[in-house]
Amino acid sequence: MRLTSLIPFRDGGALTRPDFGLFGLHREIDRLFSEFAQGVGPSAKIIPNIEISETDKAIEISAEMPGLERKDVEISIDDDTLTIRGEKKIEENQKDKNVQLSERSYGVFLRVLQLPPGIDPSSVQATMSNGVLKIAIPKPAKSEPKKIEVKEEAKQENKAAA
Repeated sequence: MRLTSLIPFRDGGALTRPDFGLFGLHREIDRLFSEFAQGVGPSAKIIPNIEISETDKAIEISAEMPGLERKDVEISIDDDTLTIRGEKKIEENQKDKNVQLSERSYGVFLRVLQLPPGIDPSSVQATMSNGVLKIAIPKPAKSEPKKIEVKEEAKQENKAAA
């Protein structure tokens, strides 16, 4: 087998690739930066995919965490910041094997999300089922604008006596 048969180019070489040019170069640079940011191999960074939705009464966050259990995930709220922290550990029976290829990621991850001001941490609820973490955050009560009456300043009698 020739090495060139493994390269995904046309016979004419790289200059005749259908995606060659500015857009193809831009796409390739984006792909390289994305791979670099995500890392490669067992020490790759784990960044759970999240979905944030909103109802009239709550903010709902769901995060994909395949292979994790409840004990592997910690959630905290400090001021108006929600932190989701977890760790995906290498399975015990994997340590004795001579793994030839692994596309799985292991390690610690951290997601930090800014919340609207006024969230009550004691009202936040979190559940986890089938590798999906769901967090329900009740919205804080909106402060109603209050009209303040402007009154006439009371005249002091002492000024007249002086």
